[in-house]
Amino acid sequence: MSAVRVARIISRLNIGGPAIQALTMTRLLGPLGYETLLIRGSEADHEGSMDALAEQLGVVPLRVPRMRRELGLRDLVAFAHLVRTLRRFRPDVVHTHAAKAGTLGRLAAIVPGPGRPRVIVHTFHGHSLSGYFSSPKAALFLRIERYLARRTTRLVAVSEEVRDDLVRLGVAPPEQIDVIRLGFDLSRFATDDAARTARRAELRARLGIPAQARVVTIIARLVPIKRVDRFLAMAERLADEPDVWFLIAGDGELRAALQAIELSPALATRVVWAGFQQDVPGVCFASDVVVLTSDNEGTPVSLIEAQAAGVPVVSTRVGGAATVVGDRPEALVAADDVAGLARAVRALLDDLGAAREAARAGADRVRAEFSLEALVRSLDELYRRELRR
Repeated sequence: MSAVRVARIISRLNIGGPAIQALTMTRLLGPLGYETLLIRGSEADHEGSMDALAEQLGVVPLRVPRMRRELGLRDLVAFAHLVRTLRRFRPDVVHTHAAKAGTLGRLAAIVPGPGRPRVIVHTFHGHSLSGYFSSPKAALFLRIERYLARRTTRLVAVSEEVRDDLVRLGVAPPEQIDVIRLGFDLSRFATDDAARTARRAELRARLGIPAQARVVTIIARLVPIKRVDRFLAMAERLADEPDVWFLIAGDGELRAALQAIELSPALATRVVWAGFQQDVPGVCFASDVVVLTSDNEGTPVSLIEAQAAGVPVVSTRVGGAATVVGDRPEALVAADDVAGLARAVRALLDDLGAAREAARAGADRVRAEFSLEALVRSLDELYRRELRR
């Protein structure tokens, strides 16, 4: 039996869950009878890259240099590149990830000719239909998504919350949408106490954080939707705790603007700007609480990884955060409630023993619910079911 040919198209391989899924699925579906061509765009400055993971997995993506996050005339060049690539590869399935690839990739897939696939799938890793753009632009993008959905075989949402948003916005009916949770290799977040303690001390020493400090961390790209300014505002409310430090692990377009925010003297020396960190488990081990302050999320990877490392979390109540945090309402706070975020973090810091016990239970849950095996099985079943139809 010949292999099923899949063209997987992603806007860019920047640091985050969509890139991790695209790379791992390219690698892991191979033994199940798939030949996958991973097509990727180009990252913007300060977005970071998952090229190291691609090399580790032995995945060699095809780059479409003109496919970038920003809108522009280069999109026409990227579209033509995608059409030519699909005509050469002749996939059975085209599976797109994220907004730009979802638009250009699906349009290229419906062009008549030898590159037109039998099945078109698009995954919403969250969405940019609210919270990102002005009302006129958001309305335009919504019309585009509705148009493309009618020409897509199946839509995939990474959480029930994302699916419900898509239905509420009229993108597609619920029967067209599969909920398939992201899957990760979380084994590197499980280690013995001695190794964990050593890595905790090593990363703190490298970043200049005192060994006995209590550390509150955000792991995020420094872009508007992540609201790192809200993290800093929360930190100000905890500045009266002299042994609490704040770690910002990430980089992005807002770094200079965020670093220019005037902080109180009591806080300024205890905020550490670490940039992107390859050793995410080490960042988690060095932290006592991990916080997410976003206005919008699909599946918050930082919360999954923190819990897998046995670290308690606090999050704004957005997107798929409730799915990730589980049955812990005290860990979810309204997005505009900075005081509530500070109270939730302070409660964890004041009883770290109880917080860590809850986080250990969370570790077992996220390993079960966000497993690579479940993701691979679900996508294999989806592709073969739709190809049979």
